[in-house]
Amino acid sequence: MPRPDGRASGDLRPVTLERGVIKHAEGSVKVTCGDTVVICTASVEAGVPPFLRGSGQGWITAEYGMLPRSTHTRTPREASRGRQGGRTMEIQRLVGRALRSVVGMGALGERTVWCDCDVLQADGGTRTAAVTGAFVALVDALAGLRERRELPYLPVTDFVAAVSVGVVEGECVLDLAYAEDSRADVDLNLAATGGGRFVEIQGTAERQPFSQEQLLRMLGLGGAGIARLVALQREALGERAAFVGEPVPPGTAVPQARRAPAGS
Repeated sequence: MPRPDGRASGDLRPVTLERGVIKHAEGSVKVTCGDTVVICTASVEAGVPPFLRGSGQGWITAEYGMLPRSTHTRTPREASRGRQGGRTMEIQRLVGRALRSVVGMGALGERTVWCDCDVLQADGGTRTAAVTGAFVALVDALAGLRERRELPYLPVTDFVAAVSVGVVEGECVLDLAYAEDSRADVDLNLAATGGGRFVEIQGTAERQPFSQEQLLRMLGLGGAGIARLVALQREALGERAAFVGEPVPPGTAVPQARRAPAGS
């Protein structure tokens, strides 16, 4: 099946990760995946949610939003409607869970890192682009704390990235643009670590049920795509990438991490 942009079934769209795009944020990244563009910022604040107060443990959370004309027709701001939609909350939770899965929360101290993901232009894969870009912004923010000796080491255990996979006209394809996503038989979003361990699998049959063989094919395509995204994250981070997976210095006391509340 020829794809609209001529890619092979296992090809990513062109991806760029540009750091330092927001002056005031501790970490910021402009992530571009084809025609999808997302700004991700990481902001460090003192204090944690009530369920963590007094624990010595930190927290990482995410917010997600789309500019009104990031889409083909204007989408009203959620603030004007007075509430967030279910899709927004789902994506925020996905981003937060993905980032927390590779950070030793007990080493952060009682700090919260807010990862804000704002979609400037949407052409499919905004949630996966948000995970991929937010990770780089998060590493920059935490590496800054490490360099100022506010953290004894970088408590990031591995890379994490995300990509979409789907079945379009019976063929498994990687990194769906909107023209493919809008007519896909199956839509699957995959988040995984640099070590190949799955963080989240969100898969839905939009039109036709899919087989176990197709699922395994999609997981294989997605895993290969994430490996390429992690390579781009490493390249974007430069020297700071070497501190990902840094061992805990001897004698460092690390509080026991608490389990996140259900639905976080």
